[in-house]
Amino acid sequence: MSMVRLNESAAMPASSASATRSASPRVVAVIAFDRVSPFHLSVPCIVFGDERPEGGVPPFDLRVCAAEAGPLSTTAGFTIAAPHSLDGLADADVVIVPSWRDAAEPPPDALCDALRTAHARGAIVVGLCLGAYVLAHAGLLDGRTATTHWAWADDFAGRFAQVRVDPDVLYIDDGDLLTSAGTAAGLDCCLHLLRRLCGTPAANYVARRLVVPPHRQGNQAQYVQQPLAARGRGTRLSGMLDWIRENLDAPHTLDSLAQRALMSRRTFTRQFRQTTGATVGAWLLGERLTRAQQLLETTDEPIDNVAQRAGFGSAASLRQHFMEAFRTSPSSWRREFRGG
Repeated sequence: MSMVRLNESAAMPASSASATRSASPRVVAVIAFDRVSPFHLSVPCIVFGDERPEGGVPPFDLRVCAAEAGPLSTTAGFTIAAPHSLDGLADADVVIVPSWRDAAEPPPDALCDALRTAHARGAIVVGLCLGAYVLAHAGLLDGRTATTHWAWADDFAGRFAQVRVDPDVLYIDDGDLLTSAGTAAGLDCCLHLLRRLCGTPAANYVARRLVVPPHRQGNQAQYVQQPLAARGRGTRLSGMLDWIRENLDAPHTLDSLAQRALMSRRTFTRQFRQTTGATVGAWLLGERLTRAQQLLETTDEPIDNVAQRAGFGSAASLRQHFMEAFRTSPSSWRREFRGG
């Protein structure tokens, strides 16, 4: 898989433009359960639960829905009381399972039934980290590609032979089904979904408020030995990565970048992978696609100009890479986000 996976019929939700213009907020249901990790539970809540109108973020109707009756214990030693039962999924646009308490324990039948019903009527269903197990038990991932935390990837593949498991990515967007790796990747996945539903400016604003990178491509490696340091300090390559982002229209090559970094080709390749979790080519393509998306969503520039500024050289090259990554054209992407 070369990029975030989007199926052809759902490269952008069919209802995206109309839902954006609707007065009714989208309903996002988050599943809570006994022995839930508070951190995992908080990830979708902090992305979709806070009102941020000053950043152009549309409101969501966030519902925390209990999969079981009674007060729910947490792994942190306190209990929570979810305000909704599984009935809260009845009209949800998005349903998120933020994790699961035990990979060896099948989820309750009622939860699986509710997920299948929500998915059948068109809801987007998301399994973060071990939440992918719940989606798999519900049969939603049969014949689809999914990911989960790398430490459980082999176990997941052994339990669910009908699911194509990719253990090396942060998250997979398969249109109406999304799965992610561990906690930080769950945040990446939720920001990706917010971006898909509401556009780049809204997702970037939320990311800035959370002080996290606004967009990490789903094909980045789960395990990064040397995480990219905060802007302007830290790793030797951090400044170079900022420079590349500011000069994406230049014809960068592995050799030219290694020379600029004053490293051998081999050393640069190794350190780049350790820093970013991706190869030079994959990272460059991801950054250029992200720049193209931003320009398409926020400007009226012709497609040729967008292609040049993003570093693709020609509109034909941009269309080819855009179609391979997102199963849609740049013009269609612009229409979906801008309602034009």
